[in-house]
Amino acid sequence: MHLRPEDLRAAARLALAATQGVIRVTEGVHQAVRRTLGAPEAAVRGRTTGLTGQVYRSVRGITTLVGRSLDAALAAWLPHAERVAPDAPESPEREAVLSALNGVLGDRLAAEHSPLAIPMELRLAGRALPLDDPGALARQVGTATREDLLVLVHGLCMGDAQWRRDGHDHGAQLSAAFDCTALYLRYNSGLHISDNGRNLAERLEQLLAVWPRPVRRLVLLGHSMGGLVMRSAVHAAQAAGHAWPARLQAMVFLGTPHHGAPLERAGHGVDLLLAATPWTAPLARLGQLRSAGITDLRYGAVLESDWRGADRFAAAPDRRTPVPLPAGVDCFLVAATLAGRGNRLAERLLGDGLVPLPSALGDHPEPRRRLQVTHSHRHIAWRTGHLGLLSSTEVAARLERWLAPVCAQRSPRLAP
Repeated sequence: MHLRPEDLRAAARLALAATQGVIRVTEGVHQAVRRTLGAPEAAVRGRTTGLTGQVYRSVRGITTLVGRSLDAALAAWLPHAERVAPDAPESPEREAVLSALNGVLGDRLAAEHSPLAIPMELRLAGRALPLDDPGALARQVGTATREDLLVLVHGLCMGDAQWRRDGHDHGAQLSAAFDCTALYLRYNSGLHISDNGRNLAERLEQLLAVWPRPVRRLVLLGHSMGGLVMRSAVHAAQAAGHAWPARLQAMVFLGTPHHGAPLERAGHGVDLLLAATPWTAPLARLGQLRSAGITDLRYGAVLESDWRGADRFAAAPDRRTPVPLPAGVDCFLVAATLAGRGNRLAERLLGDGLVPLPSALGDHPEPRRRLQVTHSHRHIAWRTGHLGLLSSTEVAARLERWLAPVCAQRSPRLAP
C-alpha cells in the first residue's frame, strides 16, 4: 500500500485518541466494579480518585506526552519526506483502507480536519474533476465529453474504484452501451447521509454549469447507501431550486436500504444491552464510535430533520419524514437475496446479507412510506449477495434493458 507522509501523522493522532478512549473505558469499568463491591463513591463522571485516580492520570499524562512528542517529530520530518517523495501515487489499497476508515469514523475525521478524511469529488478514470476550473476540466475530459452523463454513487465504506469487481464495472459497460460519460462520486460515507446529499446536489449543479458540452440527460446509479445519498441530493436540489433535476432522466438503486438495515439496528441493540448493567455500561462507548452515516442506516434517514436534535444512539421509533421518489423520473429498484427462488422464509431472513428484500424494494407496512415503483421497474437477483450486485451479469443485463428507452442511443446488443 502506498502511504503518504501525512498519513503517518494522522494515523498517530488517531492511535492516540484510540488509546485515550480505551483508558477511559477501562477506568469506567474499574469504577463500576468498585461501586458493585460497596467501595465508597469517589468518582466524578466515571473518573476515579485517590491512589487509583493518580495511576490513571499518570497513564493518561504519559500517553498524551508520547503522542505529542511523536506528533512533533513527524511534523518536523514531514516537509523533508514530501520533498523526497512528492505526489505519491494513489494506490487502490490506500483508497480501500481510507474508504473503510471513513465509513466507520468519517464524521470524527472530518470534524478534526484530519488529512485522512475523504473530500467529496466527482472522478473520471480515477482522477478528480477540477470543477472550479472549466479549462482544466475540458482538457482532462477530452474525448470523453458526452451530452449524456451517468454518475455512480458508491455505498458505505467503499470508494469509486470499488465499482470494479471481478473484472466488471457497471459504469464502463453502460458508458459503452449508451455512448455516455460515466463519472464516479467519491465521498466520506461516515458523514450524515443528508450532508452528503446536499454536497452532491451542489457538485452536480456545478458540474452541469462547467461541463464542456450542454448536458442533455443525467442518470444516477447508486449502490447501497449511495442510493440514499442520491435521494437526499434530489430533495436538497429541489429545495434549493437547482437546475440539474430537470436533466435527471433515471435513478437506479442497487441494494439500497430505503427503510434501513438490520445490521445498524443490531448494533443499536448491542448498545442497549451493554448499557443495561453497571459493569458493561462503559463498554457501550465503544459501540458509540460508529459514524453518523452508519446510524442513519437504522431506518434509512435521508433528511437532516430525521436526525437533527435527537440522540442518534438512543432508542427511538422511526421518525423519518417520508420522501417519495421524484416525479417524472424513471426509478428502478434492484434487490438481492442469498436464497433461491421460492424459498420465502429464507428470502425474508437472509436478504442479500446486509439489506432485507422489503427495504431494497421500498416496501413498508405504512402506505405513506412505500416507494411507488411499478412492478416492471423492480428486480430481484436470486442467490446474490450485497456486493455481488456489483458484478452480476444478470443485473448488468437488466440495467441495459431498463435504460435503453431512457438513453439516447440503444445498445447494439439490444437492437431488434
